[in-house]
Amino acid sequence: MWRRFWTLVAGAARGPRSPRSCTRQGSGAPVPGSGATVFALSSGQGRCGIAVIRTSGPASGHALRSLTAPQDLPPARSACLRLLSHPRSGEPLDRALVLWFPGPQSFTGEDCAEFHVHGGPAVVSGVLQALETEAQRRQALRQLDGELGHLCRAWAKTLTKALAHVEAYIDFSEDDNLEEGVLERVDSQVRELELALSAHLRDARRGQRLRSGAHVVVAGPPNAGKSSLVNLLSRKPVSIVSPEPGTTRDVLETPVDLAGFPALLSDTAGLREGVGPVEQEGVRRARERLEQADLILAVLDASDLASPSSCNFLDTIVTPAGAGNPKENSQRLLLVLNKSDLLPRGGPDPSPNLPPHLLLSCLTGEGLDGLLEALRKELAEVCGDPSTGPLLTRARHQHHLQGCLDALGHYKQTKDLALAAEALRLARGHLGRITGGGGTDEILDIIFRDFCVGK
Repeated sequence: MWRRFWTLVAGAARGPRSPRSCTRQGSGAPVPGSGATVFALSSGQGRCGIAVIRTSGPASGHALRSLTAPQDLPPARSACLRLLSHPRSGEPLDRALVLWFPGPQSFTGEDCAEFHVHGGPAVVSGVLQALETEAQRRQALRQLDGELGHLCRAWAKTLTKALAHVEAYIDFSEDDNLEEGVLERVDSQVRELELALSAHLRDARRGQRLRSGAHVVVAGPPNAGKSSLVNLLSRKPVSIVSPEPGTTRDVLETPVDLAGFPALLSDTAGLREGVGPVEQEGVRRARERLEQADLILAVLDASDLASPSSCNFLDTIVTPAGAGNPKENSQRLLLVLNKSDLLPRGGPDPSPNLPPHLLLSCLTGEGLDGLLEALRKELAEVCGDPSTGPLLTRARHQHHLQGCLDALGHYKQTKDLALAAEALRLARGHLGRITGGGGTDEILDIIFRDFCVGK
């Protein structure tokens, strides 16, 4: 799908000439030579190793300069490796091959540029400035730069040294050439490594959420404004909004960017009893989604807090979840009082006895900034913050780190040194699937370096 470049970019590329607006003909796509600058993912949708993004139009050169600043345009029709950065924030997006095709010697006859980027959805979407999020791009670049690799290599170095020392003890301890306390030091290193691996694996679920999106469920009694909130957060009409209670009878889901984090936003049926079989099935599905949610957005009508449906929702959903004060490993919940525009201006808090909550008007948008900031903090806890360290987002990494941890458990349990060495060798092999290395030569080098043997 072709898209229009920023107006300022196109204007800058055209220079002092009088500006011409992008024209759309037929299907709505700008035609070559119309003065529009368009861009698209030309390698097709779906996962791939390398994705190709092409631009065509007078602003192509300026766009290429903006993304690769401070470097100038590459030589025409020559591939160059460049760091792509966001033209406004300066944040790194990817390291990519870029090509410059000045018109008319291009496939459209106009100035064209190509960006050959890594094919992960976060990277592609970041370059296209579309739906993927800043947090995913930061995490993708951190793993690309090898931060997780550096961490695993440090663990692998510790394991290789531990294995070499155990092997040395097995082979040379009778020669009295080894220092005292060799095995005690190995035990200490293994314990420290176990703690580090366990802590990192506890973050694995958060890394998976950062990769695939946290599940955020909007729930509440009928007519609280749940569908209005879903539409406001997704910035599109996902759900039908009506004053009639029970409009939403099924779970409607849409992927969104919430405060810089990926999320799957679910609009659910209003929770109430004594309704028809169709709506009752919707209520059952809503309760099912609540059990699966990473974060619940609990919505109440600020002008109707004393109603039986509001009180029942507070008692059955909000209070058990501990809104605003989640315990470790418990479900997280944000309580939102919607329809604040119906409250008297400057009046007292309508609900001083409620748990911590946010006031919002989906009609006017008042309170939205506060809600987004609260969502950012909650989702940072749910998904993890990639700026604080690398997160596990790959199932393969998680599998091998878990295998390494399991092998270290076997090491601690065995009393036989040969079996202990084998457990360390197995643990090192799992890390080697991520980092490489760990061969026999590396182990022998450590033995001869650290002990006075074979000299």
